[in-house]
Amino acid sequence: MNDKPRKILVTSALPYANGPIHIGHLVEYIQTDIWVRFQKMRGHQCLYVCADDAHGTPIMLRARQEGIEPEELIRRIGEEHQRDFADFGIGFDNYHSTHSEENREYATLIYRRLRDKGHIASRTITQAYDPVEEMFLPDRFIKGECPKCGAADQYGDNCEACGASYSPSELKNPVSVVSGAKPVDKASEHYFFKLADFEAMLRDWTKGGHLQPEVANKLDEWFEAGLQEWDISRDAPYFGFEIPDHPGKYFYVWLDAPIGYMASFKNLCNKQGPDDAQGSANVTAGRKPGVTFDAFWNRDSDAELYHFIGKDIIYFHALFWPAMLEGADFRTPTAIFAHGFLTVNGQKMSKSRGTFIKARTYLNHLNPEYLRYYFAAKLGSGVEDIDLNLEDFTQRVNSDLVGKVVNIASRCAGFIKKRFDGRLSAELPEPALFDEFIQAGELIADCYEKREFGRAAREIMALADRANQYIDEKKPWVIAREEGKEQELHHVCSMGINLFRLLIGYLRPILPATAEKSEAFLQVKPLTWEALATPLTGHAIAKFKPLMTRVEPKQIEAMLEASREDLASQDAKKTKPHETRTEGHLAKDPIADTIEFGDFAKVDLRVARIARAEQVEGADKLLRLTLDLGGETRNVFAGIKSAYAPEDLEGRLTVMVANLAPRKMRFGVSEGMVLAAGPGGKELFILEPHAGAEPGMKVK
Repeated sequence: MNDKPRKILVTSALPYANGPIHIGHLVEYIQTDIWVRFQKMRGHQCLYVCADDAHGTPIMLRARQEGIEPEELIRRIGEEHQRDFADFGIGFDNYHSTHSEENREYATLIYRRLRDKGHIASRTITQAYDPVEEMFLPDRFIKGECPKCGAADQYGDNCEACGASYSPSELKNPVSVVSGAKPVDKASEHYFFKLADFEAMLRDWTKGGHLQPEVANKLDEWFEAGLQEWDISRDAPYFGFEIPDHPGKYFYVWLDAPIGYMASFKNLCNKQGPDDAQGSANVTAGRKPGVTFDAFWNRDSDAELYHFIGKDIIYFHALFWPAMLEGADFRTPTAIFAHGFLTVNGQKMSKSRGTFIKARTYLNHLNPEYLRYYFAAKLGSGVEDIDLNLEDFTQRVNSDLVGKVVNIASRCAGFIKKRFDGRLSAELPEPALFDEFIQAGELIADCYEKREFGRAAREIMALADRANQYIDEKKPWVIAREEGKEQELHHVCSMGINLFRLLIGYLRPILPATAEKSEAFLQVKPLTWEALATPLTGHAIAKFKPLMTRVEPKQIEAMLEASREDLASQDAKKTKPHETRTEGHLAKDPIADTIEFGDFAKVDLRVARIARAEQVEGADKLLRLTLDLGGETRNVFAGIKSAYAPEDLEGRLTVMVANLAPRKMRFGVSEGMVLAAGPGGKELFILEPHAGAEPGMKVK
């Protein structure tokens, strides 16, 4: 383990400023934050910066759809992102936006340096163009039939049915998902980064220990296929930075997104001031002594630079990014760490199952440190996907954190406070056991350094088992009832508190908030790795307060139900099914996955009479409906409370899905689904059958 002081700059991939953070995103930020917090505990200068990725066509179109400027949209989303990250304990040293002057400055600088060295080419290309919206269409904004397998409703770059890749021009019967119009071909001059100019450099760099072995091997496929020129320009209308000297041409979002790492760091430097002669003045003025941009980004920098990213964006980070930096005379990353995706209960995150869980929805129901610990316990240094099994999540948090770690302090603190005036004994009765824990710390530190968080968690829990075993063997609750054993009781409980302190210190990168509460209880400064080796003796502690409570199954179910309600609320806000409003045009949204006719034929639509409608206590959107299907009644929960009072519904006929499997909800079991349509709010209309329909009649 290298304990020489290090200068480290760390980034996570930039979240897109077009929607909320969800728990799949959090895998990366939690992984990065744990590693950064560990480095800081070791005494290294480690800075963690990030930013919102705030450019591109989707942001432009969403802002237009909402009737606001893109700047207002990205400001609002940025604030939401930062609140979610803060509440999950993600400790950024700076959080910024790619729509910033710093990013414009460095995007322009890098482009000009690449251009002046001959690494930028231009040529006329033909692209799909929406004649209604008068805009060129990104591949993902075109849908049609796959040219390989014929599957309908496929995006313009790849088929989700057969996995084939192709160009939008090959798509059969294409339509614009913005307006619904058939795209036409239109020529435009574009600018390209000549990636092949850096092939030799990239071959050396990708094999130079900067990437995980499986990532480096994957890149071989791209080298074998030949490095292609990269289109770095987009045509107006586009939300981004205009390319210097080329009016109406904009930097493609993926060019300025990674430059956002540099921009956020530059913004941090500007806030703190240079780390030179002005450093002492900054401290005197109440500001932290800063750092200089060049010390971390110059080609000859001795600082370390690490990027944590998802495996889906390796191509941009491991080829384009180091080539851009090399060509623009900046340093390249020390390493890029890729991770896998998150599944929930063994399956892809699903909105209908309630497992597409937004960060805020989770926070409304559960302690964020539960998820931090569970992710840590699953994470290794590779790119494998990890699974959030909610039953295992409940058991592991309750067993490890509540049953093992927190339990140690609660078993010993009361005796110290009541019998010994809150002061630990002057010496430890088991110095060999304490040393055993200290020695284990080096292996744990090595695991943290190598991002083997799962193994670190296992090693820490093995120590927790050892600490609980010690307390079980000594039985302080028995000693407390025996005369003449005050000193033994004092020693045993003081030992327990010291072992707890070591455990919480080792867990501090994973559980920063619990560690902070524990430090207040122990009445110590924020724990460093070095400080852990010195035991607390003759030291006063505070009254113990519960640090963590058990996860209850009802909390999990409430979170899943809230996620399903989020989906229902989101769907209700749409103007019409598959449509959104965009500046006077009624434009189609990307349509959901297609189904076969046989699947649709399975849906049993029936006429039902609303025999009774009731408010649902504790539900913001739901009404409880008792539906009469002509001799059979069903209990259904419907998210139509914003549009109807219960008394307005009773006696009316409606259409329901009668063969939908019953679904257990927080408020009871729903035995079907009532059909409704509209933009939402007050304008939400239940579907009513034609005159003469009777309850139970099949709808065709």
